[in-house]
Amino acid sequence: MNWLQLEEWIEENRIGAWQAMAPLAEFTSWRIGGPARLMVWPEEEEKTATLLRYCANFGYPLRFLGAGTNLLAADEGLEELVIQTGKLNTLEWSPDNASGVLLRAGAGLSLAWLAERAAQQGYQGLEFAAGIPGSLGGAVAMNAGAFGGQISDLIQFVRVMDAGANIRKIDSAEAAFGYRSSNLRSAGLLILSAVLRLSQGKREESLALIREYLASRRQKQPLELPSGGSVFRNPAGEGAGRYIDQAGLKGLRIGNAQISPKHANFIVNLGGAKAEDVKQLMDIARQVVREKSGVMLESEIVIWN
Repeated sequence: MNWLQLEEWIEENRIGAWQAMAPLAEFTSWRIGGPARLMVWPEEEEKTATLLRYCANFGYPLRFLGAGTNLLAADEGLEELVIQTGKLNTLEWSPDNASGVLLRAGAGLSLAWLAERAAQQGYQGLEFAAGIPGSLGGAVAMNAGAFGGQISDLIQFVRVMDAGANIRKIDSAEAAFGYRSSNLRSAGLLILSAVLRLSQGKREESLALIREYLASRRQKQPLELPSGGSVFRNPAGEGAGRYIDQAGLKGLRIGNAQISPKHANFIVNLGGAKAEDVKQLMDIARQVVREKSGVMLESEIVIWN
């Protein structure tokens, strides 16, 4: 395949900004990852569809990237096209009934920003998401949640685009939301937007709850260092971090990656950590926790190899 030809085509068709050999470490919260052969920021859905059709016709491999949280990218990078969804940032509010609103939001919007914006508007339901990093699209795909809430509780439907640039709506039943999972994580499926139903609330109460949740995160999580968020899903009845801590692994370091001394379900980048360092720590955590407690930890992060 001819990457220079693709770059020229993107320019000629004004698809959006692009960068060759884009360092994934700069676009992921872990600050880890080698270069992607080409990264593109399509300006709108129509441009995205045009790009997908072109890639399908000429066989360019591609991946979709939101805010880059919950993602571990390979040290050697990717010989692929990465489509960054940050420009899919439309936002509309419409009355649902006497006590609610439908929020139509583009996948590229920050989930934390949406939670704050909803509270400012006097709507409740998204407060739990105030401290969750990442974009709405990524949050929907993995059914992000915290403090007893999860995004699937609010979703009416999700608009997606497949590799052939066909757009369709998927409701909650078809999405098959589970604990930190959904069918929307299927390869080749791009989340464009979602419609959430929120209820009428009290602005000051929602903002106070958001402040409480943010303070709790700052106290318990190593937010001062780059990470991918929670590494493992919580097993039934207990937090993954507790199992890792009980296994005596808190603070374990390989290279410049470390199981956080503050919260054992976070692996932090102390500066210049490699993806292989993180994966080794994950393997050790799985093995030791299984030996000591009989629990098999399941990964919550996405790994790009």
